[in-house]
Formats: sequence, C-alpha cells, structure tokens
Amino acid sequence: MTERGHVVFGLSHVDVAVRDLTRGLAIWRDLLGFPERARGDGWIDLDAGGTIALRLHAVARPDRRASVRVQSSTVEATLAALVRAGARVAYPTHRTPEQDLVGAVLDPDGHTIVVWRPLTEDEYDVVPALPKEMTWDPEAEALLKSLLKKVPALFRGLARRRVVAVAEELAGARNLVGREEAIRGFILASPRVTRGRNRQPLIDHGIDVDAYQADWDAD
Repeated sequence: MTERGHVVFGLSHVDVAVRDLTRGLAIWRDLLGFPERARGDGWIDLDAGGTIALRLHAVARPDRRASVRVQSSTVEATLAALVRAGARVAYPTHRTPEQDLVGAVLDPDGHTIVVWRPLTEDEYDVVPALPKEMTWDPEAEALLKSLLKKVPALFRGLARRRVVAVAEELAGARNLVGREEAIRGFILASPRVTRGRNRQPLIDHGIDVDAYQADWDAD
C-alpha cells in the first residue's frame, strides 16, 4: 500500500512472547503444526502461511498477549491436546450464529489460541433459506429443501444457488415457482454427464423420474 511517499508491503510477523522457546515450540510448532522458518538470538520464526510468520521471541516476562485463530477439522481434539500441553481453557467449544464451531485456550504464557472450523450444513440447527427472487409455492420450497439434503454438504450451497436460478428461469413471467419447476430445476441444474445422480433423490420422494425424460436428455 502506498500513501504520500511511504510503502507498506503488508503483514509480515505476529509476535508471540514466550518465557521458554523450547516450551513455545512444543505448542506452536510441534502441536499446532507451524513449521520452523528461521531462528536467531532469542527468537524463532514459524511459517504461518504465505509471507506471514509467527515470531516466538524469548522474554523474561511476557507482558503483551497475542490472540491467534487456527482452523482445525477436529476442534475438540486440538483443544484437548493443547490442554494436555499446559494450556488452560479460556472458553469451551460452542456453536456461533455464523455456523462455526469455536473454542479457545490460554497457552502457558497467556496467549489466546482460538480453534475453530465451519460447521457443515448437516450440522446446522436450521435449514438455510433458498436464495430466491420470485415467489415460491410452499410445497415446492419444502420439496427442494428436502431434495437438497441428498446433495453432499460440501457442494450443497452451490447446488442450492444453481437449482433456484434454473427453477426461477423456468417459471419465467409467471413469477411463481411451483412443484414442477422445482423438480425440473433440480434435474437441469446439473450437467448432463452427472445428472443421473439426481434420479435417486427424486425417486425417494415418490416422483416418477421417467416423466421428465426430456429434461434428463437436455443439453
């Protein structure tokens, strides 16, 4: 970034003051997995991704606390490992309104380590709303939400957007999406080469998939 002649290249380091570098490495490098990048007299840089480093620097009495967020696929297990390594619980694991799973500990030097991961849609407390612009018949909306549960959670958000867009395009000037548009949108939103995988969810919902052969064959 530039302004009035000076240049800032971005964030380079996050300083983490520790009383004992060996103990610091046991948590930040060995347990959390930040690889060592460089070291010097009284400090060690750990690779935090890209150009950013965590700098562990030894001081007799840490008086400035850092707060670091790390993403883990196993939040509870990571927090438990940190506690076994000498950290203490700052707040227990909980779900946030943003649909994240979050917990935090304080390391032996008082730094906050927040461990989190995004929840999958299968773990949500509520079914996400459809990103609709038109009016939807309640039966059609309920049907599509139920069909989308059969889509793997990793791809469900994208599938939701695509199916809604196709269904509303099919509804056209009528500006009302009904059951037929929801079914056809669910079929047509997938490329023809992978469309067949949508058959079983429809069959499970009691829908005669053969009645939509033209949509299965459409390019």
